[in-house]
Amino acid sequence: MINLASRDIGYHLKSYLLTGLGLGLLIGVTLTMAGVYRGMVDDAKVLLHASGADIWVVQQHTLGPFAEPSSVPDDAYRAIQGLPGVAQTGNVAYLTMQVSQRDKSQRVMVAGYQPGHPGGPAFLIAGRPIGRAHYEAVADTKTGFRVSDIIRIRRNHYTVVGLTQRMVSSNGDPMLFIPLQDAQEAQFLKDNDAIINDRNRLAANPAINRPGQPGVLDAVQASQISSHKVNAVLVRVQPGVGPRQVADAIQRWKHLTAYTGADMEDILVAKLIATAAKQIGLFLLILAVVSAAIVAFIIYTMTLGKIKEIAVLKLIGTRDRTIAAMIMQEALGLGVIGFFVGKFAATLWGPVFPKYVLLETGDALRAFVLTLVICLLASVLAIRTALKIDPAEAIGG
Repeated sequence: MINLASRDIGYHLKSYLLTGLGLGLLIGVTLTMAGVYRGMVDDAKVLLHASGADIWVVQQHTLGPFAEPSSVPDDAYRAIQGLPGVAQTGNVAYLTMQVSQRDKSQRVMVAGYQPGHPGGPAFLIAGRPIGRAHYEAVADTKTGFRVSDIIRIRRNHYTVVGLTQRMVSSNGDPMLFIPLQDAQEAQFLKDNDAIINDRNRLAANPAINRPGQPGVLDAVQASQISSHKVNAVLVRVQPGVGPRQVADAIQRWKHLTAYTGADMEDILVAKLIATAAKQIGLFLLILAVVSAAIVAFIIYTMTLGKIKEIAVLKLIGTRDRTIAAMIMQEALGLGVIGFFVGKFAATLWGPVFPKYVLLETGDALRAFVLTLVICLLASVLAIRTALKIDPAEAIGG
């Protein structure tokens, strides 16, 4: 039996392939948007997984340290370390800032951590770990820095001693790891003019600069230029101990808020990127509607272009379902061509995007099924038009 769809496609092969190419680029954009969302979720989770922490301890009644500001005394880890089930603790400080190298500026998330404790880079691909208490850094490769580069953070210069990979913040900014004390200084460091103005303001305050009590003023001024705060305390629990049990104990006895790794994932995904996820979802819906409209228009136009041929088929006794099958097969063929073109395009241009694009196999399979469904629905209008064609059109000229 002659396949009418293949004969018709072969007769209009060039225009058919070009139509599939255009549809494929649209599908490629759709797959890329889905990959952008998956990449945002992966970026939000990568730091949590790489830190090696089972519990994140932050300021009480906050969603810190990423969704909200969090400030915890840097000696709180001692009290947490003594709780049953706690294996190891580590202070961390995070701040997003511009880091300078020569004449270029790079936006990064600076992470201050204690070497040998939770919170550091997961692995190195070049160089060595931080070995000094000050002025050394480990950078993500996305920063463009190399081992032995000299970079500037605030007023101090740091030497890049190691490189890591896929260590980014929830916003996709590459991370730069430095010693904790350096990060505390960078987070709360004031410029010289601000320090002088604060000292003059304190000296003019009679409640602080009391006659005969110079020690009060000196103590207050010293507290203004030093910081004993961190953003979070990371906790590893002992083998066989449930993180939830230890987190509940921390909240009950230490007047702090403790989140397990699952809690932090939920905060990052549900709070930080929720609005972006809704926006991407709406955009994907619009793309699906546009794709359906384009396929419907293309198939309808192709059907109108062969009214006489369809009328001839009806005149010689071709069944309506055979004609409908021809149109449906052409629509599905467009969907198949468009999907594979789109998948190839998304894979090709995905790495060029500044933010991470994660193309998952499951998303591709769902997109393939959705594409075929859209093509089937889009062919309905053309089928209805074809079935209404009068066989007399074949001899009416």
